[in-house]
Amino acid sequence: MVYKSKTQKTYLLSPVALFISCVLSPFAFADDTSLEVIDVHGHAQNKHLALGSSESLLSDLGVDFSAAGGVSNLPILNGLMGDRVKVLVDGADVTAACANHMNPPLSYISANQITSYNVVAGVSPVSAGGDNIAGVISVNSISPEYSNSNELDWHSGYVSAKYSSVDNGRKLGVGARLASDTFSLNYQGSFSDADSYEDGNGDVALDTLYRAQNHSLTAAMRDDKQQLVIKLTHQKIPYQGFANQYMDMTDNTSYGAIAQYKRSFDNSELEGQVNWHSVKHEMGFFSEEKTGMMRMKTDAQDISTQLKWRIALNKSSSILLAQEYYNYRIDDWWPGIEGSTMMGPNDYVNINNGKRERIAAFAEYESQINTKLWLNAGVRIESINTQVGEVQPYNDGMSMMDMDDMSDMGSMESMTMSDTSTDNTVAAQNFNAGDRDKTDTIVDANLLINYQITNYDELQFGLARKNRAPNLYERYSWGVSNMATTMIGWYGDGNGYIGNPDLGVETAHTLSATYIKQAKDDGWRLSTNVWYTDVNDYIDADIVRSFNSYDLDNTARNILQFTNVDAILYGAKIDLTANIYESKQLGNWQLHANVTNTRGKRDDTNQPLYQIKPLQTQLGISQQMGRFENALSWQWVDTKTRVDNNRFENQTDSYSLVNLSSKATWDSLTLSAEVSNVFDEYYQLPLGGVSIAALKQDSSNGFEQLAGQGRSFNVSISYAF
Repeated sequence: MVYKSKTQKTYLLSPVALFISCVLSPFAFADDTSLEVIDVHGHAQNKHLALGSSESLLSDLGVDFSAAGGVSNLPILNGLMGDRVKVLVDGADVTAACANHMNPPLSYISANQITSYNVVAGVSPVSAGGDNIAGVISVNSISPEYSNSNELDWHSGYVSAKYSSVDNGRKLGVGARLASDTFSLNYQGSFSDADSYEDGNGDVALDTLYRAQNHSLTAAMRDDKQQLVIKLTHQKIPYQGFANQYMDMTDNTSYGAIAQYKRSFDNSELEGQVNWHSVKHEMGFFSEEKTGMMRMKTDAQDISTQLKWRIALNKSSSILLAQEYYNYRIDDWWPGIEGSTMMGPNDYVNINNGKRERIAAFAEYESQINTKLWLNAGVRIESINTQVGEVQPYNDGMSMMDMDDMSDMGSMESMTMSDTSTDNTVAAQNFNAGDRDKTDTIVDANLLINYQITNYDELQFGLARKNRAPNLYERYSWGVSNMATTMIGWYGDGNGYIGNPDLGVETAHTLSATYIKQAKDDGWRLSTNVWYTDVNDYIDADIVRSFNSYDLDNTARNILQFTNVDAILYGAKIDLTANIYESKQLGNWQLHANVTNTRGKRDDTNQPLYQIKPLQTQLGISQQMGRFENALSWQWVDTKTRVDNNRFENQTDSYSLVNLSSKATWDSLTLSAEVSNVFDEYYQLPLGGVSIAALKQDSSNGFEQLAGQGRSFNVSISYAF
């Protein structure tokens, strides 16, 4: 979807191109005049009523989500998921440090902490971020506020709470700020706790429970030319269920620090940022809803630096020059189980001293050529190096699993293992003897044009070449046994995956066009967007062999190996906003409607790509009357028949959801009540993957699709002081 985005005025600001600052900067350079931009969705205000996952905010901007844990769903843009979507949190690039991507970047920030967020789908400028082909999601919590006094004193604070009946969910958010005219100190925290939710039939969706907390402390200093910001973060997730994975999260403890510096000169602006993020992550079992003994651990660290210099060429044109460095390190090992002949006596070393290093430089030109024409063009060059050390299996002489020890894993009982190709000992020897150091050089380029046909008609055009290098798990997951391979993969499909050291870089060529028409009296606005993406060396997976844990017709799964293929994705979106009624007695009534359709397929087989959402429509009516805001929405999702057969992707039936909400705001108090899925409809999530937790409880139903949430009564309160 395409919206106009305006960036709020902040400190240290001079007239520069707002497109770059809106998309990239945690706090933007701006002036009083905002510039309409291409393919950016944005909001600049948050009243802290939103709590928990940021999914509730981003879904309104056209972001779909692949189901994972309660705070760890993976974003999808234009049919592309995982690392293909670049996610920046306060401008920092944080890598998912897990073979199942249980700790993606968005899981490290809660909705109440977010002050602005933007989505650039498909054609994004090179300054928005590299190493992606789907687009960029940027969420920001750094927004220093100062007072008029030279004394440091209380500035503002809030406390928010939410309860949801469908999962007995309890969420709490708090914030407090001290400020003077030159210094700002801000704390924000959140806590979430939920049981496994119920579906529309009243049955528990097993293993969807979670608990999480996030904390941040931000200090900012300024004078009339410059600003320095330092932010410290901490997250603790003691447990989080993953219904569509063979294991759960039993701990995720992270610490982070960000330092940002900005300085303005007469005709230029300098911005620098340093980021450090460290996480210790553990997988295992914690609930009777899915049991077992196996453990997996990762230790990972992200370090990055960014330096940007924007030079004003004249009043309407500027050039941005930048250099970026990213260094990601990870160790991934699976502790041996004492007394086990299958998972012992050694630790299974999956990724040993893994490194993914990026060095990037880019130049971007931006100009308001005349009153009708705006242009953005840029080129980015990156060198990406990946490497890992030698690995080891659980033991050095076992070519076949001991079936008596399958209960140690707790998820794949009675696997049949008779092929010597499943010998992890041989696989480790071959892997250690091979080339484990790869360097890729990639070039991104973009062209964005906005033409104002009339005061009420806009034409937006975008063309981009974008690249993404393989992540460490796609390239270096070396295990070949059924157990080892099913520990790899963020798809929630129950299959197993083998890495491929010879994977090449994904290269996407995307064309996007948008036409926007609005009424002369601003009574309505219509936006239509079409896009087409041709991906060379798309990283998909081909079947190596099959296995069947339960020897039933509906419990077969595949072992796949990552491979490069060519693929095509395309789609269309229509958005309409219209004022439909206004009176003093009944307030302002507005209509919101959109339709989205996405397709994707492999070129070699014409097989649909995995997890492409079917046709969907949304229709909503909102009313604003004084301090009250009411909304009624209807969402319809078509039957999903285009599925990836290599992954045994399930078809899903069409469904409709109706949601009703009401909010009232007084000076400092906001109350909200809503009913989601009003008619308690049972539906299966088209992007939900399969419920492995349900399979383990009752294998007779096979790999059923994960069901969505049933009716929920939700109440929220936020008090500012």
